[in-house]
Amino acid sequence: MIQNNLDDAVAQHPHELITYGGNGGVFSNWAQYRLTMQYLSEMNDQQTLVMYSGHPMGLFPSHKDAPRVVVTNGMMIPNYSKPDDWEKYNALGVTQFGQMTAGSYMYIGPQGIVHGTTITVLNAFRKINKNPKGHIFLTAGLGGMSGAQPKAGTIAGCITVCAEVNAKATQTRYAQGWVDEVIKTIEALVERVKKAKENEEVLSIAYQGNVIDVWEAFYEADIFVELGSDQTSLHNPWAGGYYPAGQSLEASNEMMRNAPEKFKKMVKQSLVRHAKIIKKHTDRGTYFFDYGNAFLLEASRAGADILQNNSEDFIYPSYVQDIMGPMCFDYGFGPFRWVCASGSKEDLAKTDAIACAVLEKIIADAPNKVQQQMQDNIQWIKGAQKNQLVVGSQARILYADAEGRMKIAAAFNKAIAAAQIGPIILGRDHHDVSGTDSPYRETSNIYDGSKFTADMAIQNVIGDSFRGATWVSIHNGGGVGWGEVINGGFGMVLDGSKEADRKLKSMLFWDVNNGIARRNWARNKGAVFAIKRAMENEPDLKVTLPNNVDDSLLDAI
Repeated sequence: MIQNNLDDAVAQHPHELITYGGNGGVFSNWAQYRLTMQYLSEMNDQQTLVMYSGHPMGLFPSHKDAPRVVVTNGMMIPNYSKPDDWEKYNALGVTQFGQMTAGSYMYIGPQGIVHGTTITVLNAFRKINKNPKGHIFLTAGLGGMSGAQPKAGTIAGCITVCAEVNAKATQTRYAQGWVDEVIKTIEALVERVKKAKENEEVLSIAYQGNVIDVWEAFYEADIFVELGSDQTSLHNPWAGGYYPAGQSLEASNEMMRNAPEKFKKMVKQSLVRHAKIIKKHTDRGTYFFDYGNAFLLEASRAGADILQNNSEDFIYPSYVQDIMGPMCFDYGFGPFRWVCASGSKEDLAKTDAIACAVLEKIIADAPNKVQQQMQDNIQWIKGAQKNQLVVGSQARILYADAEGRMKIAAAFNKAIAAAQIGPIILGRDHHDVSGTDSPYRETSNIYDGSKFTADMAIQNVIGDSFRGATWVSIHNGGGVGWGEVINGGFGMVLDGSKEADRKLKSMLFWDVNNGIARRNWARNKGAVFAIKRAMENEPDLKVTLPNNVDDSLLDAI
């Protein structure tokens, strides 16, 4: 999995040990990599390798059921967790930004976000009561994670316009077949989009340029944008995560090196301009959502007028707050994934078929509240081979709840025992039901005041570690940036054994229901429903349920 994260076809800057997001590192230097590989080659099942922000601290005695590797990335004393602190301590080589699945060895290329983006776009159109066909999704970014957007838009069935300033990133996605057309002038883009809307095409367009120019041109041309978002790397705004309007890529990079304060000023000016033109579109009826990349956070810090009257909440929701949280996470559905250790395409096709059969059996008795989620996943897995999503290892992602994850994993383990497929590595994105505490993304739809706490993510990695995970990780930063989030994940090897069957049932149940329990205590209706259902199915699960206050009593005070 480490090798996969650093594969040339997968990693953004493999020679710099960066997997995605501009600074999401697996290691800080090649000495750490070589030493880690040596330890892994020598260790036995009575030892655990301890990783401190890319540094292999060493092998320590443990036991067979303990994790083989425990990873921490960027864990800081809170008062020393500001963005400038990262620059300092990363330069010293004592910490690193592991993003989410970069430093935890669980990145599977942009496929990992294609599924989530597809579900987000589908549900966003459902939210505004429109069929995707012939309607626009306008966004930015074609990098390691954001590159999934045009492919997801095509699967969802809309017109996707995605701006990207880096020609190399654009050509990479075009060569992969994840973008249908590349357009380099704003005039040609306006005409092409008008034609696509008129003909109700399903189309993905990469615009080679700045997204601000697109928003402004569409406004002047009176092109109505149904959905809008942004997925530039604003967790890293001063080092290439976001480029100012009116400047070429080369000029911006030169400014970053030689005039960093000027570059920072221009980025802030562009963020204000960006937010201003989006507001003009939303006044016309565009539904805009923050894609968890810290766009709204950084725009507000730059001085953009995007805060509500309480000076705390943004005028636009995050995609988790409005879409993924109430529709998926509250019910326990999140980005479960698996990797075929054999590297065999045939094994991946077999696991797709196994997973589909499991889901089709589950949906027959599933409650109405989760029928749509189940159907979306069945449709996804049936089209996975045709959509050619694999980059790097033979892997698949699937939004599943605890029941789905446990039954799919058990079916895999059974097939391994019968020598039908090779070993499987289970995992998930940190961006999940339980794995991440992030007030502007994963936990943005929690309104009891606890969204700024990190108990859930910490409890999750501790619980996974003694319930059977092969490796666990916990990170500061990822997605929305350093100091803004605590997130964790796991890896679990299935080898067909009875021990693996025992572990997968124990760990996967906890890994999902921990988050549902927390969301339930925050009084999220979907989570209350889901945790009650989980308790009915597992007698040993006893979760504290909230007692809601009668609103009339509060109103009378």
